[in-house]
Amino acid sequence: MDDDGAGPAAGTARPGHRSKRDRFAERPVEERAEALKERVYATFTGLAIVLVQHANAEHLTAQQATLALLVGIVGITAAGFVADVVSHLAVHAAFPEGAEFRKMLRVSGEALASASVPLILLVLAWFDVIELAAALRAASIVYVATLAAIGYLAVRRTRLLWWQQGIALVILVGLGFAVIALQQLAHAH
Repeated sequence: MDDDGAGPAAGTARPGHRSKRDRFAERPVEERAEALKERVYATFTGLAIVLVQHANAEHLTAQQATLALLVGIVGITAAGFVADVVSHLAVHAAFPEGAEFRKMLRVSGEALASASVPLILLVLAWFDVIELAAALRAASIVYVATLAAIGYLAVRRTRLLWWQQGIALVILVGLGFAVIALQQLAHAH
């Protein structure tokens, strides 16, 4: 049986205080799926940015690398939010209000979380705690590990046989590498 962490043994949260994980688990399934999708988009975008920067690290400062990643992630977050607003407007013939608007902000905001560790690494390079090339390498590892974990957990949740899960994971990894290659091409020029 899977433990989703929502039970009483889940942690040491104060009585009456719900953890971020608990609040996320309480959201409707569709909203959680949309939020995960935004995080995956931003993770691919961030990975492409740090890979291109790593290839050109000798021509960059840590400040430039940090700002480029920050602007890229904020840009993909804003694009996701605008896409949600435009699609809502087109389908419902009205701007989103109240709870729907807050949901759109929460969902698109998930993309920002994908950059937290990589940005911390680049800020450390900014303050000369680590070298820029090492920070970019570590950031790319964080992004790849994030994508791998999401893919693995997604496949594990299926009801496929173990060997079918293996094939599905290999297909996801292949598609992930194809996306990374395409983004590398787009960002390299």
